[in-house]
Amino acid sequence: MRTISRKCSTVIIVIIIVSILSIIASSIMMTEEQQQHSAFAQLRGQESLNSNVEQAVIQEFPVPLGSRPHDVAPIPNGTVVWYTAQGSGELGKLDPTTGKTHHVALGQGSAPHGVIIGPDGAPWITDGGLNAIVRVDPRTEEVKVYPLPEGTGYGNLNTATFDHNGTLWFTGQSGIYGRLDPQVGQIEVFQAPRGLGPYGISTTPNGTVYYSSLAGSYVARIDLESGKSTVLEPPTADQGARRVWSDSQGRIWISEWNAGQLAVYNPFTEEWKEWELPGNNPMPYAVYVDEKDMVWLSDFGANALVRFNPTDETFDAFNLPSSEANVRQILGRPWEVWGAESGTDKLVVINTGVS
Repeated sequence: MRTISRKCSTVIIVIIIVSILSIIASSIMMTEEQQQHSAFAQLRGQESLNSNVEQAVIQEFPVPLGSRPHDVAPIPNGTVVWYTAQGSGELGKLDPTTGKTHHVALGQGSAPHGVIIGPDGAPWITDGGLNAIVRVDPRTEEVKVYPLPEGTGYGNLNTATFDHNGTLWFTGQSGIYGRLDPQVGQIEVFQAPRGLGPYGISTTPNGTVYYSSLAGSYVARIDLESGKSTVLEPPTADQGARRVWSDSQGRIWISEWNAGQLAVYNPFTEEWKEWELPGNNPMPYAVYVDEKDMVWLSDFGANALVRFNPTDETFDAFNLPSSEANVRQILGRPWEVWGAESGTDKLVVINTGVS
């Protein structure tokens, strides 16, 4: 009897121990599952926070080596993308559907900087090497050169824009800005208020033209009749106002190169506002406002294109696939934001149609 009792006691103890171990194992498994679930939930949450960034599609297009593309101009309602091949003195043409490129020589000594699409559908170029405005016929590829007036000197031509009357306005970093009437082919040059620096230029929806001065650290509004400009002072001194762009409301957005900031000027209230870009060393170069009034910048410091939402005042960064891309200008068309990677001999596009 004692032997049987001892055996029963042993069995009971073993059963209890096994039960306890089973409970402990289940508890451990539950904890691991909960941790995995929590980590997964956090990951999903992070994905949700970054969903807008993840939905955008980035694609690069190589152009001929040595092109050093500076500015880019996609045709608004077409496929072709024009770009200035500053390194080779040519105007480039990209077909994004095939990736094929074609270059048009602009003349001996050419060093094209900016390119925009005019009201006539042709690419218009500010050519620092030729010291001239250049038009290329998109069908015949005929090159028409409009030199700066004699006695102007080297203009270091930069960027151009058309006003609503069909006049082309342009900037020159050597301290000038000017206008070209394509109907008569006459160029008129004006001296900038503070000398060196005129860089970016843009036309608002109501037809007003503004330019920015990198060296002068100001924004100016041009009187289209007299050609005189009125200086507008950003809040930050020596900020290095590099490029400007208007949104649909007529507000002027500025990339502040020296300060690492984005600024906006409201001409109706005469109020300014500035935001520092994210990152340790922001270097905003180009600025562009898309059809949804999202503000885009190229950031040399982060090697990224950066999107700013004016509604909630938040930034999203899109890291570029190629290192040291050096995007010096941005332009777009509905659902696409294009940039010229001067450091890699590539063009880059962000397809925003899915975001």
